[in-house]
Amino acid sequence: MKSITYALIALLFFSISCKTDQKNAEETVAKGPIAKKIPEALTIHNDTRIDNYFWMRLSDAQKNADTADAQTQDVLDYLNAENDYLEKTMGHTEKLQKTIYDEIVGRIKKDDKSVPFNDNGYSYYSRFEEGGDYRLYCRKKIGSDKEEIMLNGPEMAEGYTYFGFGSRSVSPDNKLLSYGIDTISRRRYTIYFKNLESGELLADKLENTTGGATWANDNKTVFYTTKDPVTLRSNKIYKHVLGTSQSEDVLVYEEKDETFSCGIYKSKSKKYLFIWNNQTLSSEFHYLDANNPNGSWKVIQPREKNLEYDVSHYGDHFYIRTNLDAKNFRLVKTPVKATTKENWTDVIPHSEERFLEGVDLFENYLVVSERINGLMALRVKPWKGEEHYIEFNDPAYVAYTTSNIDFDTNVLRYEYTSLTTPNSTFDYNMETKEQVLLKQEEVLDPEFSTSNYISERIYATATDGTKIPISLVYKKGIEKNANTPLLLYSYGSYGSSSEPYFSSSMLSLLDRGFMYAIAHIRGGQEMGRYWYEDGKLLKKKNTFTDFINAGEFLVQEGYTSSDHLYAYGGSAGGLLMGAIVNMKPDLWNGVVAAVPFVDVVTTMLDESIPLTTFEFDEWGNPKIEEYYHYMKSYSPYDNVEAKDYPNILITTGYWDSQVQYWEPAKWIAKLRELKTDNNLLLMDCNMDTGHGGASGRFERYKRTALIYSFMLDLENIQE
Repeated sequence: MKSITYALIALLFFSISCKTDQKNAEETVAKGPIAKKIPEALTIHNDTRIDNYFWMRLSDAQKNADTADAQTQDVLDYLNAENDYLEKTMGHTEKLQKTIYDEIVGRIKKDDKSVPFNDNGYSYYSRFEEGGDYRLYCRKKIGSDKEEIMLNGPEMAEGYTYFGFGSRSVSPDNKLLSYGIDTISRRRYTIYFKNLESGELLADKLENTTGGATWANDNKTVFYTTKDPVTLRSNKIYKHVLGTSQSEDVLVYEEKDETFSCGIYKSKSKKYLFIWNNQTLSSEFHYLDANNPNGSWKVIQPREKNLEYDVSHYGDHFYIRTNLDAKNFRLVKTPVKATTKENWTDVIPHSEERFLEGVDLFENYLVVSERINGLMALRVKPWKGEEHYIEFNDPAYVAYTTSNIDFDTNVLRYEYTSLTTPNSTFDYNMETKEQVLLKQEEVLDPEFSTSNYISERIYATATDGTKIPISLVYKKGIEKNANTPLLLYSYGSYGSSSEPYFSSSMLSLLDRGFMYAIAHIRGGQEMGRYWYEDGKLLKKKNTFTDFINAGEFLVQEGYTSSDHLYAYGGSAGGLLMGAIVNMKPDLWNGVVAAVPFVDVVTTMLDESIPLTTFEFDEWGNPKIEEYYHYMKSYSPYDNVEAKDYPNILITTGYWDSQVQYWEPAKWIAKLRELKTDNNLLLMDCNMDTGHGGASGRFERYKRTALIYSFMLDLENIQE
């Protein structure tokens, strides 16, 4: 009798359990995976934060282990569950995703080739073969039609889920090639050496590098930078002699200040090697005669807080771009034999209206790249004679110099693009002002014409009265009204400007009725150095309110409405996305946060995480109480609340070394726990890649197609 009773009880419990499991499964399908909570108390400055998802963080050792431990398996299960949920939720858009992917890839020339540049008797270029996902790096001896394939990307990448080239450098005698390879997507490269005459690889192999080697002039000595194995900070520079083991390499410089990183390059004149050291507010350079790789390095100007500079060489002088007594930077020169700042004399004085981005030095000319009213300008300045600007006509554009290797030439090579103009490469005669279009990016769409699209430059007003530039593009015939979908993008950190460049993939949105806008918000450097300084540290919230004000302006001016307004940003721009959905969630119909930096306080308290220590002057050091409370007040993860949020799509990579996967994973878990709406909340975690996404030429566009389909589906656009 008891056995029957126990059997009935067991059957009842089994039935209840099955129903519970079924209910949980149904809830997961409806709401998404529910992550388990393990409260972790994080206390500093007498303030305690409870992080229920701290357990999602894995060490590199756990991630790289042959067998997953229990914690690792829990993390993998959760990430895979999010990917499964994404696939189920977006399954009905598969056809649309494929259509968009095919469109994007279809516009790209499959056998494309770069514009060749000449260096030391050879013409160098890269090209793709039909159907190839990776470049072939090639050269021809000037005057010859015989092609040498230095690196065959498609063959080298075969068998890898991720494959990325670092820098490539040819020895002064043209016989040897150094190149870096990353097959994990952690930006830790192995450098190899190839004999370009025989095609054979040398035995030399340099591990854990930043990806490039710099040649001394003896054709056998190279210098390279390695990374701290934990933080990935570039902190040591070694000298390697070909034919020896890496274990025998000589450490020539170690950057012991954890807020600095370092690297090495060769001057355009080929005469000097430079070691650079920098952090957000300071820099320092050392130099060495490239003909004497065993010589002693000398400092140009010892580091000082708030003193930034970079160095070029020409003749008997070093030319130095610096912020010394110049917020927008100025150009000075100093004799090679007397390099400290008391010897610096002006070449281009400081200007309040112009931000000095950089210079190119030639035998008879100095070319100045500067930013005026948010747009790039190229000023041609003869060493003797009258200067002039190269003219550009679009309301918003990007122009920059490139591949100007020769000193003794009157020809400047530059590239130009705008929201309506595909990337174009020009050779410009600085004497006659004549220019030749060498190449314009081909858009393989018979219906594409630049005249079909309109670009505008408009200005929103921030809460403090500051004018915020907005670059806008849309297809002719699209009406500006409350029903028009509009995607607003920005970045807004590190002084990195959000440039209005052409994107052939964006045509898939524009041709379906979207407008696309870029908000040039503070934290970038579009309007000068002050623009950057007004968007970092204890002024960081200006970045977020500027973006919100730009969105509100576009709604108020009738370009769109909050029902059709979308926002997109990645990395530090993902922080921007996390902040705006907390601060103004009802302004957006959908938000895409790519590899988002959202757990600001916890990350910046952990000095073992890549990027933390040398970004204290960008975000602040939360070990200082004032910065802690300010950062906590905007950190997206710390400010998730029980309220309605817009539709959100998050993307990340399991091997991301810049923004670790656990930040977006924790964020989506907390959002799902607390949000009170029924809007979409999705995450795409690529288990094979890192911060930059997929490495192949075309593979990356699958995620682009997903992002576009996410927004188009919200607009009920199905084809």
